[in-house]
Amino acid sequence: MTNPIDTYWTLRLAELKETLEKNNFDVFMADSVTDAKKVFDEQIMPSLEGVKTVSFGGSATLMKTGIVEAVRADESLDVLDTYDKSLPNDEKYELRRQALLADLFLTGTNAVTECGKLVNLDMIGNRVAALNFGPKHVVLFISRNKLVETVDDAMYRVKDYAAPVNTMRLDMKTPCKKTGHCMDCSSPQRICNIWTITEKSFPAKRIKIVLINEDAGF
Repeated sequence: MTNPIDTYWTLRLAELKETLEKNNFDVFMADSVTDAKKVFDEQIMPSLEGVKTVSFGGSATLMKTGIVEAVRADESLDVLDTYDKSLPNDEKYELRRQALLADLFLTGTNAVTECGKLVNLDMIGNRVAALNFGPKHVVLFISRNKLVETVDDAMYRVKDYAAPVNTMRLDMKTPCKKTGHCMDCSSPQRICNIWTITEKSFPAKRIKIVLINEDAGF
């Protein structure tokens, strides 16, 4: 018998795919983060016409796929790399503004609900802004551990798990880095500033989603 956990998630993700498609998202399935890159390379990119500029938002799931490295190495693309450590902060901020007009934007989501809503919380807002308006095409990479039942569950997941873990990863000076749960702080480095809930893709299929049958990201 195949791995029962993977089989369980195959069923859950198939149901989620159907729900997301009813919400006008264009949805693809991948067995792993490695397979997600294959889906992106072989199914998604060939279907996108006129992609010349690409940017991406913070997403541990996306980074694990290897797609960012491949995009950076593609000389046919103009990559707006807002995470280039060699750039001063003001130049990175300007690139984030320019990324809102990119042909293609790649990122993940903090949570997705069983009714097909994307729930995200940002520090600056560039990731959620690009997700919802600006770039011609958006591709999200969503691992199975991001699935929750309701919007309230999604918000709890983000505030009391994803955000503290990310402050630890980024070595931010926030109370949740020490306590492991949200303190609703006023820290200058607070990463929880801008909520968005994306109920449907508009225009239809502008937002493409790769559901990954593997735990990844936070």
